[in-house]
Amino acid sequence: MITLGQYINNNSFGHRLDARVKILATVILSLLIFQARGWEIFLISSFVFIVCFICRLNFFSIWKALQPLVWFAVLLFALHLFFTDGTVLFTAPYLPVEITAEGLSRGLIIAWQFIALALCGVLLTMVTSPSDLVHGLTYLLGPLKYLRVPVQDIAVMVSMSLRFVPTLLEEYDRIKQAQIARGSAIETGRPARKIKSLAALIIPLMVSAFRRADDLTEAMEARGYARGPRTTLNQQHFGREEVFALLVLGVLLSLVLTSQFLRAPFP
Repeated sequence: MITLGQYINNNSFGHRLDARVKILATVILSLLIFQARGWEIFLISSFVFIVCFICRLNFFSIWKALQPLVWFAVLLFALHLFFTDGTVLFTAPYLPVEITAEGLSRGLIIAWQFIALALCGVLLTMVTSPSDLVHGLTYLLGPLKYLRVPVQDIAVMVSMSLRFVPTLLEEYDRIKQAQIARGSAIETGRPARKIKSLAALIIPLMVSAFRRADDLTEAMEARGYARGPRTTLNQQHFGREEVFALLVLGVLLSLVLTSQFLRAPFP
């Protein structure tokens, strides 16, 4: 089962929070992740894992959601590990490959940043329903309406994109298994043959994506969908839980900013 981008219905503290608070927290955490160094990485990682525990999310579900992205993180780590100049730690015999201390540290930080950002996005979609996500985005992007930006349409498009991520991944897996059953060398054979076999996956996947988009368009037109302000079944609220969440987020933000200020060289 593909869990990337899917909402998991529950009654935890994270599920009950206002969607606006969760979106704002995700944005702030993303900014902190880009700037984190040293013990700040441990602090932010611990905070994210505690949030996963509070939201009662299964570790296996989170791993299944992040699994498609792990190989990309490994690729980022390898690129920085082998192509960053600095103090040489290891030289591969008979190969022009050198591993440097700067490449190792930079690769680890970049890989962590990518996984942490992906985990924050996964948490947001797992604990926020699509309708609440649209409402929260519409509210936070509200000031852009004065600049004639179609805020409601942007929020709907973001919600639909997140909704169809697991659907496309499931379709990709189904096409892949069908091609393997027909003898396609997608997982076996030489690299050149594997690359040629990817056409048997990409073309049917694109056709399926366009077909689903066309079906979605017809379904929305049949239900009278139109642009403009919309209402939601579950109205957002701002109470004590939201205030507590913002206070905790403020403490985390203060700790990281203080650490960065102390780390910065004084003139």
